[in-house]
Amino acid sequence: MKSAMRPVKPPRRLPPKKPSSTNQKDPVGVYCRVRPLSPPDQECCIEVINESLLQLHPPDGCKVNRNGEYKETQYSFKQVFGTQVTQNELFDVVSKPLVEDLIRAKNGLLFTYGVTGSGKTHTMTGSPGDGGLLPRCLSMIFNSIGNFQAKRYVFKPDEKNGMDVQNEVDALLERQKKEIQPQVIPRTPMSRQRMDPEFADMINIQEHCKVEDVDEDSVYSVFVSYIEIYNNYIYDLLEEIPLDPIKPKPPQSRILREDLNHNMYVAGCTEVEVKSTEEAFDVFWKGQKRRRIANTQLNRESSRSHSVFIIKLAQAPLDADGDNILQEREQITLSQLSLVDLAGSERTNRTKAEGNRLREAGNINQSLMTLRTCIEVLRENQLCGTNKMVPYRDSKLTHLFKNYFDGEGKVRMIVCVNPKADDYEESLQVMRFAEMTQEVEVARPVDKPICGLTPGRRYRNQAFKEELTRRLEDRGGPINGGDAEDQAVVEILIQSFPPLPSCELLDANDDQTLPKLIEVLEKRRRIRQMMAEEFNKNVCTFRAMLQDLNGVVTAKENFAQGKMTEKDKMIASQKSEIDRLDKKIKTLEYKIDILEKTTTIYEDEKRTMQQDLDNHQHKLQRQLSDKRRLEARLQGMMTDNAMKWEKECERRVAAKQIEMQNKLWVKDEKLKQLKAIVTETKSDKPERPPREKDREPRVPVRSVSPSPAPTALPAHPRHRRSRSAGTERWVDHKPPNSVETDTVMQPHVPKSIKVAVASEKALAKCDKYMLTHQQLASDGEIETKLIKGDVFKTRGGGQSVQFTDIETLRQQSPPSGGRKRRSSPSNQPPQAETTDSEWTDVETRCSVAVEMRAGSNLGPGYEHHAMSKRRRP
Repeated sequence: MKSAMRPVKPPRRLPPKKPSSTNQKDPVGVYCRVRPLSPPDQECCIEVINESLLQLHPPDGCKVNRNGEYKETQYSFKQVFGTQVTQNELFDVVSKPLVEDLIRAKNGLLFTYGVTGSGKTHTMTGSPGDGGLLPRCLSMIFNSIGNFQAKRYVFKPDEKNGMDVQNEVDALLERQKKEIQPQVIPRTPMSRQRMDPEFADMINIQEHCKVEDVDEDSVYSVFVSYIEIYNNYIYDLLEEIPLDPIKPKPPQSRILREDLNHNMYVAGCTEVEVKSTEEAFDVFWKGQKRRRIANTQLNRESSRSHSVFIIKLAQAPLDADGDNILQEREQITLSQLSLVDLAGSERTNRTKAEGNRLREAGNINQSLMTLRTCIEVLRENQLCGTNKMVPYRDSKLTHLFKNYFDGEGKVRMIVCVNPKADDYEESLQVMRFAEMTQEVEVARPVDKPICGLTPGRRYRNQAFKEELTRRLEDRGGPINGGDAEDQAVVEILIQSFPPLPSCELLDANDDQTLPKLIEVLEKRRRIRQMMAEEFNKNVCTFRAMLQDLNGVVTAKENFAQGKMTEKDKMIASQKSEIDRLDKKIKTLEYKIDILEKTTTIYEDEKRTMQQDLDNHQHKLQRQLSDKRRLEARLQGMMTDNAMKWEKECERRVAAKQIEMQNKLWVKDEKLKQLKAIVTETKSDKPERPPREKDREPRVPVRSVSPSPAPTALPAHPRHRRSRSAGTERWVDHKPPNSVETDTVMQPHVPKSIKVAVASEKALAKCDKYMLTHQQLASDGEIETKLIKGDVFKTRGGGQSVQFTDIETLRQQSPPSGGRKRRSSPSNQPPQAETTDSEWTDVETRCSVAVEMRAGSNLGPGYEHHAMSKRRRP
């Protein structure tokens, strides 16, 4: 039951359908205005080529970009205005068509764009003696509708972006009520002396231009509102805040709402009805004084907010008689012209902004960036056929004017530039944005519907009233003389009658009073009859005149009917012609669609090929950079390898020299020993020593011979010194399971750090490395390998070991028979045997030696040199 009692919510009113003409689109009109240089001797970076072309060239000392030096660039506009252009010439080209559309019930948007100090506010407002676009628009509007304006409060805003209409009586009562209250709405100045001298010269427009073919059967009323968008908040500049000196109330920000037709408007914004240019500009000037401006390094009066001045025109048709306004809200037509003065984009490194100025500059640049993003998405959707969401809601500026870009009116933009060289970078960005904006198309606004009443009824009614007044004046004076004139006519008629005599009867025999009274009354009756006859005669004359007038009207109606018949025939022929043209248009539209599809395909292919070309270029650039890095790396590797092999060659040459010196020394020793044995005689041989001395080893005396190597050191009594001993420090890596043999074949390396496990700390302190590895040979003896290498520092800060040599030490047992001695002293003398034994003993002890073979093609290795035991025959 509860759900049944719930009230039914009315369906949302859908926006009116757009006619088929909305498919026709016009590009956004972008114009450019160049500000004069101040002072004139400054360096200029902008040159006007012709009426639609402008060229930018980089100033001296400009930085080099990524692709090389800056080149001169050209940008085209719908029209370019040079430094000598006047405000009137700019108005005729840019703003006049928008005012004409406003009178014809079409919306328009005009905004100025550019960097700070480029002349946007001057273009919109003007200067004393030379009014800008805004006062000229107001002057043209009131020059066009001045005779057709409605009285105050006939049109009344409904606070929902709509308009109500009142009759004359209600409007009169409301005017009287407002007159009693304190005056808030400014009155129209009665003379030039009473106008504000600050803007008196701005609205003195000498060119009284007006719109032709204004609908004369409608009444008009103008409403203005003025807002600003500051730090992405909307403020009403016409809001009247009560003055409170103790606790002043700050202005409240406004919100955006959507009306029934899905158009955006500022809720609660003050709309002032104005009746003249002076009154409208007075309202604007009061709001202009409340606008936020500040002094920066680049502009003495820099706008810190976006200002929007909205001119709303309400119009409604007259009734069939042409006397009063139709009291139907559906017949009211609203159109508005928005004049936007955008705040200039600025760089903080140039303006030196701090604190609030820095915050304001950030919000200004952010809103302008959002506007640019919306334009880019619209352009991409139209060119590529995509359906991306346009981010209107990211900024109050774009959200307020999104209806214009969706097809609710014409959009015009004036790009203001300063040609000085310091603004080259900012001007370049502005030109790119303007060039992109020209590629966006906006749906063409539709014409207002026709009310269906007979045109020309206002002047026909006025002509009828004037003719009737003239006829009545010819016959007896005006009929609109009022009660005083009627009373005067009555008094004249009474005075024309004879005066009545005294009617008092004092005597019964009085026979004179009554006859005199009868005579006067008879005379009055005759005068009345004469007046009645004159009146009847006048009535007949007037009736005849009316009949003549009716005949004339009938003749005119017949003539008009004939003309209407001819017009109907002409209209029928024109309709047939229009049908033929419509068919032709459809055929051409079909062809245009085919061409557009073909163009879209070609553009997609062009875009794809451009992307492929860009990818190939990027790929080639990457390959070129990789090649350069590889060449640098290979060059470094070649340098490192060259140094390494140079050191290796030096080491191998030194090793080869040592090897050859060792070989020469061994051969020299052998030759000396052989020579000593051959030249010895028996008599020179010493006596055989006793048996006890045979156990002690004797070293034969040898002659002086060259040293085997510069680095050779005497042998240790227990350990053989390794050839690695020198000035370098070694890491002696000996695993814990190594066996100490305590023989001559055990290496000994001084200045070494002995470790059981390789560590980074030990490697950091040494420049040589030796690893001891033991294993069992095939004969069961222990074989020790000394694996040697060089320690290098890596690029990462660590150490690495490069093995360069392997030295093998083998332990062998002596033969089982021992050293053979001769038992028969008869064949050989004892001294010879002793000498031979001593020589044989040394030879036996040194029969096995290990010598490195540096420079071998097989890499680091080892080689055995052994001398067979020589025996005397």
